[in-house]
Amino acid sequence: MTNPFLSIFIPAYNAEKTLANVIERIPSNLWTDIGVVAIVNDGSGDQTEKVALDLVKNNPKIIVHTFETNRGYGHAVRQGIEFCRKSASQYSLCLHADGQYPPEKLVQFLDYMKKNQIDILQGSRHLSGGAKAGGMPNYKIWAGKLLTRLENKCFHLSLTDYHSGFLIYSSRALQQIPFEGLSHYFDFDLEVIACARARDFKIHELAIPTRYADEKSYLNPIRYGLKTLKVMLRYKLGKYHQTPL
Repeated sequence: MTNPFLSIFIPAYNAEKTLANVIERIPSNLWTDIGVVAIVNDGSGDQTEKVALDLVKNNPKIIVHTFETNRGYGHAVRQGIEFCRKSASQYSLCLHADGQYPPEKLVQFLDYMKKNQIDILQGSRHLSGGAKAGGMPNYKIWAGKLLTRLENKCFHLSLTDYHSGFLIYSSRALQQIPFEGLSHYFDFDLEVIACARARDFKIHELAIPTRYADEKSYLNPIRYGLKTLKVMLRYKLGKYHQTPL
């Protein structure tokens, strides 16, 4: 039996209202090529676990892992990555449970990755003005532009967005990046890019639409900004070139 083409992991925290819809929005023609959809319930205080287990009843490719207490975004992503590593898929996607980013774009993204031999493909909210059109607050737009300018100088890239979290990994990236040593916080994704850049992996981005509605953010912008600066400093010091970190 050949390895599956795609695996998906979904870090979920208090996502009872949006999780089922995110699963429904995965393109139907992809399901035959999907190995696993791993929902990682990060100690939610609502009915996220029940919603996830109900989804399992109707789809044997969905699995659920629950942390009894909230352990943080990075821990949830690492757990999801482990499920994808075991599936040995060609590509693996981090899909957020709040419905803010588009699973409908998956076919386009995967075709682009395969055609151009991309290792990390980032969904950019800013490349075609998706963030502004989707209602992102102006202070977030301008803070993001400032951070992105610094990050491009640090990593010698020309991305427009490092922070959407809509990331697709090649099998090479999934197997070679030392995820176990990365942050438990939201800077996890930037550390992934730092590790990929240190290994000279091919990193690109494509535009994604996004929307800002009534979903609750658990990200502290000051803490996140400081951690982002720390990632850049660690990269300049060569920390992400090491295995293990």
